[in-house]
Amino acid sequence: MIGLTLAEVAAAVSGHLVAADPATVVTGPVEYDSRLVAPGGLFVAFPGEQVDGHDYAAAAHAAGAVAVLATRVPPPGATAIPTVLVDDQLTAMAALAHAVVDRLPGLTVVGLTGSSGKTTTKDMVAQLLTGMGPTVAPTGSLNNELGYPYTVLKSGTHTRYLVLEMGARGLGHIRYLCGIARPRVGVVLNVGVAHLGEFGSVEAIAAAKGELVEALPADGLAVLNADDPRVAAMAGRTAARVALVGECDAAEVRAEDVTLDERGRAGYTLVTPEGRAPVRLAVSGRHQVGNSLAAAAVARELGQPLPDLAEALGRLRLVSARRMDVFDRPDGVTVIDDSYNANPASTAAALRALAALAGTARRTVAVLGYLAELGEYERAGHEEVGRLAAELGVDLLISVGAPAAPIHDGATGVASWGGKSVRVSDQAEAVALLRGELRPGDVVLVKGSRYRTWAVADALRPPEAEQ
Repeated sequence: MIGLTLAEVAAAVSGHLVAADPATVVTGPVEYDSRLVAPGGLFVAFPGEQVDGHDYAAAAHAAGAVAVLATRVPPPGATAIPTVLVDDQLTAMAALAHAVVDRLPGLTVVGLTGSSGKTTTKDMVAQLLTGMGPTVAPTGSLNNELGYPYTVLKSGTHTRYLVLEMGARGLGHIRYLCGIARPRVGVVLNVGVAHLGEFGSVEAIAAAKGELVEALPADGLAVLNADDPRVAAMAGRTAARVALVGECDAAEVRAEDVTLDERGRAGYTLVTPEGRAPVRLAVSGRHQVGNSLAAAAVARELGQPLPDLAEALGRLRLVSARRMDVFDRPDGVTVIDDSYNANPASTAAALRALAALAGTARRTVAVLGYLAELGEYERAGHEEVGRLAAELGVDLLISVGAPAAPIHDGATGVASWGGKSVRVSDQAEAVALLRGELRPGDVVLVKGSRYRTWAVADALRPPEAEQ
């Protein structure tokens, strides 16, 4: 974070100081985990059902925090700890993040949203922009009302680019995040049925995702997926310029002549108004073409020349864990660990990547867990995934847990499918089944909503492949 005095912090968050010198300067990071506190930092003490951060205020102070942001004075015996008292920690963090951005006029904020692919594309954008100047971006999915300001507060006086992922569980959520740090460049990847149970309709999801482009300034840029009609239609909801990306002719930044190699990595011709250039991606999955095009449009907007851009796209690597992480085991089995999260669209993309990587010579195994937050679409969404697995010719389909059982039903309903579907009760049973079933040459996909299949992926990962 930029250096602010405690007086400036208190003013920004509408708090007041207790046992604190107003002239003390916060020079370190803002943290809400006392184990991560560094000298000069600010510790945010969140109350919780299991752990109360106020109880760790003394430890944070001892570790070097110059003050604690809290809703009450730390426990008796620790009253000498400098404290910024506020009514609500989340509101205070948002206000502090907003104040920091206001003090960084040379900072360009990039925001990304979509039903799937947000984290991977955010990582791609960050890698491209890092080659152009000091860049701050979160590792993983820090995309909510806590993770968003937490990431903003990592920005310093030398930061040139701030890349932020934006999630939503309802209308108004993305608008709220934009109020903390308003993006100048906004990217909308797709509109799918992820979180349909919370939104109620795909139209509501589209309305929520479009809040990002509505917040962009007139001199900003909206990067929209031309291949998704609901996203392309958002062009009419923004005052900013619009750059369409995709594979259709309407896309300003597009991919032509897409091919896949033996590892499912895409190559294509990148077409922009400045010309054409060959691109060969180093990450697996046909869907990475669209993700990389969105990232390319951002970097192009911020000044990266076409030849440099095409070369930089080829250097993109995985950053956040459990997302299309392909590794080979000593026994000849290839594993695709895409187990961080799942919805019907992302699972379909992963299944297609599985089929592409295996080709016609290798046996395919898909271990699929429950797809959460689908609401009334829950059964249909799982069945849809199962049907696609069968249509793609997956040889062994394993659905993990009772809620994922409709995946089995969808697959076995495809009369022409010659594969095998097995339902297991939990991850341990899936691991035991795989140990008896796998043979050299197999390609295994592991995917499910958060935590549903992580243990399966970890059990398949040899020590030398651990992250």
